[in-house]
Amino acid sequence: MANALAPPSPEPATIHSLFAVPGMHCAGCIAKVERGLADIPGIVSARVNYSAKRVAIEHDRALSPPDLRDAIAGIGFAAEPLADPTVDEGNAESSILLKALAVAGFASMNVMLLSVSIWSGADGATRELFHWLSALIALPTVAYAGQPFFRSAFAALRVGRTNMDVPISIGVLLATGMSLYETITGGRHAWFDGAVMLLTFLLAGRWLDGAMRGKARDGVAALLRQTAPGAYVVQAGQRKWVEARHLAPGMVMQVAAGERFAADGEIREGRSSIDLSFLTGESQPKAVSIGDIVHAGALNVDGPLTVIVRACGPDTVIADIARMMDAAGQGKSRYVRIADRASRIYAPAVHLLAALSFAGWMLAGAGIHQALLIATAVLLITCPCALGLAVPAAQVVACGALMRRGILVKDGSALERLAEADRVIFDKTGTLTLGRPEPINLALLTPEEKPIVLTLARASGHPLSIALAATLQRQGVVAAIIEDMVEIPGVGVRGLCRGRTVALERPSGAGAWTGLATEFSTGSNRVLLTFADALRPDAVATTVQLRAMGLEPIIVSGDRPQALHAIALATDMLATGRMTPQAKLAMIERLKAQGHRVLMVGDGLNDGPALAAGHVSLAPSSASDVSQLAADAVFLGDSLAPVAIAVRAARRTLAVVRQNFALAIGYNVLAVPLAIAGMVTPLVAALAMSGSSIIVVANALRLRSAAK
Repeated sequence: MANALAPPSPEPATIHSLFAVPGMHCAGCIAKVERGLADIPGIVSARVNYSAKRVAIEHDRALSPPDLRDAIAGIGFAAEPLADPTVDEGNAESSILLKALAVAGFASMNVMLLSVSIWSGADGATRELFHWLSALIALPTVAYAGQPFFRSAFAALRVGRTNMDVPISIGVLLATGMSLYETITGGRHAWFDGAVMLLTFLLAGRWLDGAMRGKARDGVAALLRQTAPGAYVVQAGQRKWVEARHLAPGMVMQVAAGERFAADGEIREGRSSIDLSFLTGESQPKAVSIGDIVHAGALNVDGPLTVIVRACGPDTVIADIARMMDAAGQGKSRYVRIADRASRIYAPAVHLLAALSFAGWMLAGAGIHQALLIATAVLLITCPCALGLAVPAAQVVACGALMRRGILVKDGSALERLAEADRVIFDKTGTLTLGRPEPINLALLTPEEKPIVLTLARASGHPLSIALAATLQRQGVVAAIIEDMVEIPGVGVRGLCRGRTVALERPSGAGAWTGLATEFSTGSNRVLLTFADALRPDAVATTVQLRAMGLEPIIVSGDRPQALHAIALATDMLATGRMTPQAKLAMIERLKAQGHRVLMVGDGLNDGPALAAGHVSLAPSSASDVSQLAADAVFLGDSLAPVAIAVRAARRTLAVVRQNFALAIGYNVLAVPLAIAGMVTPLVAALAMSGSSIIVVANALRLRSAAK
């Protein structure tokens, strides 16, 4: 009755909304969107995922999606709300760019043919005719193929802002306008070929950039493709096919061997093994039976299963992981903040440089045509795209590589902090160990006794009984038939097998120690089964690898020192026991004060404060909800190897980020003076600008093997 009268839980004060913003093309765009939204009352935060062209907004409930869309439009960008964060909206923009590129490329070839004739000596009326023919081809081409740049530039200028498409649009229109003026006045030179080729290279660069960024986030799409398109469902005695998007909790799926699950659920009938390699990276199939939980995307290997749907669509574990991966591209590391600050001065700096170049060349006696061409080249070549891509491209690719190894990074900036760690603190139970008891002397049971023990263990909900049943099932033991089974609270389970009394009970005279025993009716046949919390696979090898990388691992646990001794000896680590959550927190603070950067690895409810206080933190997927929320990354499976893998990948990512910064800064240091000196044409400037972005993204794509 008290529960019925309890007040409902209060709704959270803020909510999250996701918008697709396809018009973002550089670090300057990212900074404008985030700063512009942060200034609006009611918006708590705005984080851009540049690779996915999305912005995640945390805001008051009073703000509706139309309000947020209008706010983004007020900054100069078109936006559309996304109901499902796992939906990829990148294909539409790629299709528009590809069509524009096809038109520009076809026009470029035709205009170049006419230009070759002029260069070969065509003069007089023939030259003028070819100029007019070039104009007839180039003008509609520029009007159509230039739309991706013109629309973006106009949207920014309309609200009194600039973006990288403003100087690009000015450059293209200047080249086209100058060519049209020369054609009308009968001039000897026109640059229609340059204007159209300029668009071709710009579009090619942007399309390739988008395609490569798409590869960078392919991990999420590949993950979502693992789910089955649907399943056979039993309804009212009828078996029919239902698409995955129409599945609902409570439905009963029938999944044959060799098929993937379309939703999360609980096994109601059948025994099989399932392949979770796409999720955990472990190639060994996992044995499952009645009552076990299965996840969408897992492959049913051996036998048919009947499964009750518990979660489907965006509520499945695989969809949660996809959302986590999407959020990983939104992290704000130190290097991202550097790129943001640099992008803020881009627009005024590039326009000032172009104006000074034009004025300087005019004062030096160059003609207006040459001065305009040089100013156009400066507008095009001075671009922060490579700088803006330096960090997010590397983070997204690295997070995707880690995800394929079963390591889910919540925030891309965590990779930077992970690369900086020089101390590792491990909790023991559930972190260094599996956190579940394993029988260690089953060899004492005869082949005839094991089926009996399995049946008795299945009938009990005691943690040791559950562990015993799971181990026997993995060994392929088939349960025996036992009659009149009864569970006696605090004692165990008893029953009759072939007329004999059998039991799985607490050992007699055990005192404070708890164990399991099998007891037959003769009373003379007793087997005491003992259990231990085994080390995670690769725990010893992982600690060796961490030391080789310069990280000193230690064990900090709330367990008794005696319980820590064997683990500390096996892993060759210093161990401190009887540590309260406050004591763990104090140790981390002491290490911080000494200048150390601590990687905390823990799983328990009491590890939450330490995980949050660490410079960076990891938690196993078996950890409590508090620990998983506090950790920067979560690793799947039983192995401890992901800890060392994550550190190696983070260090490689940081190295690639630094390389990308060097490439982006080096490009501008080299290219801008050449453009100001008049040594670069607008066509070469467009090619160089696109090439710099592609090189940076291509360098980041090397991280696809970072988690090996």
